[in-house]
Amino acid sequence: MENVQLLLGQTLSYHGDPFHMPVEDACRYERRGAVLIENGIIAAVGMADKLRSDYPQAQITDYGDGLITAGFIDAHAHYPQTAIISSWGKRLIDWLNTYTFPEEMRFDDPAYGAEIADRYLDLTAANGTTTIASFCTIHPASVDALFSAAASRNMRIVAGKTCMDRNAPDGLRDTAKSAYDDSSTLLEKWHDRGRASYAITPRFSPTSSPEQLEALGALWVKHPDCLMQTHLSEQLDEIEWVAELFPEARDYLDTYEQFGLLGERAMFGHAIHLKARERDRLREVNAALIHCPTSNTFIGSGLFDIGGLMALGHRIGLATDTGGGSSFSMLRTMAAAYEIGQLTGTSLHPAQLYWLATVGSARALHLDNRIGNLAVGHEADLVVLNLTSTPAIAQREARAEDLWQSLFPTIMMGDDRAITATWINGTARP
Repeated sequence: MENVQLLLGQTLSYHGDPFHMPVEDACRYERRGAVLIENGIIAAVGMADKLRSDYPQAQITDYGDGLITAGFIDAHAHYPQTAIISSWGKRLIDWLNTYTFPEEMRFDDPAYGAEIADRYLDLTAANGTTTIASFCTIHPASVDALFSAAASRNMRIVAGKTCMDRNAPDGLRDTAKSAYDDSSTLLEKWHDRGRASYAITPRFSPTSSPEQLEALGALWVKHPDCLMQTHLSEQLDEIEWVAELFPEARDYLDTYEQFGLLGERAMFGHAIHLKARERDRLREVNAALIHCPTSNTFIGSGLFDIGGLMALGHRIGLATDTGGGSSFSMLRTMAAAYEIGQLTGTSLHPAQLYWLATVGSARALHLDNRIGNLAVGHEADLVVLNLTSTPAIAQREARAEDLWQSLFPTIMMGDDRAITATWINGTARP
């Protein structure tokens, strides 16, 4: 049974949404649990003694008190910004012009794109992330680089060519036609190849002309099974700029909706300063909103209303937003989400934070039937956490009276030292 692996440790899985049912009903925890992996797929989840008895020939990896869960899913990132993460900046537009656009221009060199793609996936895997939805640059080679790097790791990936034909520097603009043609070619090349999914990717309304948005909307009509990712209502001055660029639009969301870029498979990063109509319309179509807490604080964008939006029934994922976000770690991202929740009157339970980084983000990507949970039939993308990874965390965990008191210090203070192992498609990364 060389393809059968049995992982032993504490296990945490979800049987429901802890935002809409009691935590004890939504979660299943085994103090001494096990996960059986066969050919890259989770074949069983249960008590360690029973699975050891049922599968005596399985290869065993005993993680002791390590907590085994689904791997983290980063629902909104910019891998080309890896090298400029934590660059000092002022506001969003200044930050883009000063750091992002000059760095993204370097991706016209395929070798540089390949170097950064490898570095980025190594950094994220070291932090327990097993699936990412990323923007690339306008260069098709940047898309090929990320998909190729993910394929070499058997990693599930969502990505797309970033399209922008105005309000960007020379050398970093495409056209309505090239955006359509390049995206179509890349989509045909990568979508549903192995563990890859293509996302149609206008950067945001200010950098796309109406003609380009219309072209990308037409491409989405042609390929409705693809995702569409972009940005929405990140900063107040950005919203004012959008109103000037699209004077006929009812609001920011309408700049996408009027061109066919609103639907159930749409993912909108940030979505902080939403108007009532936008909230209602996004909920009506069941589009995903992606919470990017470290980015929102780092760039000074505002506070995402997770309590209000969850109460309305929105589909919400969690993301680092590298490199506007200041960390590659989804643990740090959960901690920032908790802090923002505190500032907006919503005290997020550890079960809710962890759900956002796993099941919630999988739902945002429409992949929750494949990843994001310890569930039979799911792809074996896992993370194993050391809940005593530093002296500060260990001394707090020693006083814990239940799983959540044990896990919460790692959420708030953990980093890559807390990652004992990352399993991607049934294989532990080196």
